[in-house]
Amino acid sequence: MTDVLVSPRTVPLRRPWGADVPSNHLLKVEVRLADGRTGTGFSWTPQIGARAVQALLEDEVRAFVVGREPNPGVLWDLLWRHLREAGGGGLTTIAMAGVDLALWDLRCAGASLADALGRRRASVPVYGSGVNIHYSLDELVAQAGRWKAAGYPAVKVKVGLPSLAEDVRRVAAVREVVGPDVLLMVDANQRWDLPSARRAIAALVEFGLYWVEEPLPADDIGAQARLRESVPVPIAVGESAYTVYDFRDLLVAGACDIVQPNVVRVGGLTPLLRIAELARTFDVPTFPHLLPEVSGQVAMALPLPCMVEEVEDASFAALGVLAEPYPVKIVDGELSTAGNPGLGLIWR
Repeated sequence: MTDVLVSPRTVPLRRPWGADVPSNHLLKVEVRLADGRTGTGFSWTPQIGARAVQALLEDEVRAFVVGREPNPGVLWDLLWRHLREAGGGGLTTIAMAGVDLALWDLRCAGASLADALGRRRASVPVYGSGVNIHYSLDELVAQAGRWKAAGYPAVKVKVGLPSLAEDVRRVAAVREVVGPDVLLMVDANQRWDLPSARRAIAALVEFGLYWVEEPLPADDIGAQARLRESVPVPIAVGESAYTVYDFRDLLVAGACDIVQPNVVRVGGLTPLLRIAELARTFDVPTFPHLLPEVSGQVAMALPLPCMVEEVEDASFAALGVLAEPYPVKIVDGELSTAGNPGLGLIWR
């Protein structure tokens, strides 16, 4: 590699994720090789840390990778060890993702990412998702109606309000809108403690929950395992886990039924694929978190069936940072690849 170039951009969300999250931060990362080829990836953070990630990329990461061979797996291991003093996950892995994704963009050699990984299925189901805990009940019901009209086979809403009765009222209203045949998931975003989670799940189980996501603080693996043993609803975790060791500990503890690695937070495609293979040995499926333009292509190649998350109006295409043709298309609740080479992201 001869250079790493970083282009930052803050993108307003069409539907803010709350008063403190009006936009997402995107860092386009371009890797250049001596033979003139380039690969483009990205780092991403919805709220904080973008300038710190940029500084890591332009300083420590660039200095370390220039002059090295562009092999994603080999370079990932070397770079992770190099950055370890600054932390094994978080800012470091988010920065690493930009380079790793750029190298995978190159590694596809003209094929789409789904095909380069080894496509196992022609399409994957999509679930409608919303960062909507701040929505009024009317706004939430309207959103659920849009998902139903779009043909999504599953939907997910936020829970964890101070009033459990209000959570119950909102989930009941969504179930009423989407009907009995649509899968319904809830996401607490770590807002409960163990007794609260048990009470909440007992109150919500009548709505046929397909899973409960991040019910407890992400680092409390012991409590996650105790909760999973005591409730009849599958537990999904992983968007706040950063390394393969984090996922190993969750799986060994029996703390989850579904893992949800975010391709940027874990450091790119190289570690995400390792996590998915590890999870398969526990017969636990991997449902990639957010970023459907990349996650959807990965999902088409994963060993166990899964679904793809589409947060309303928050994909890169919806935010206007991509030019057509987009790398994936969603029709009647199913995602398929458009066949663009590499990651397939044509940045505006």
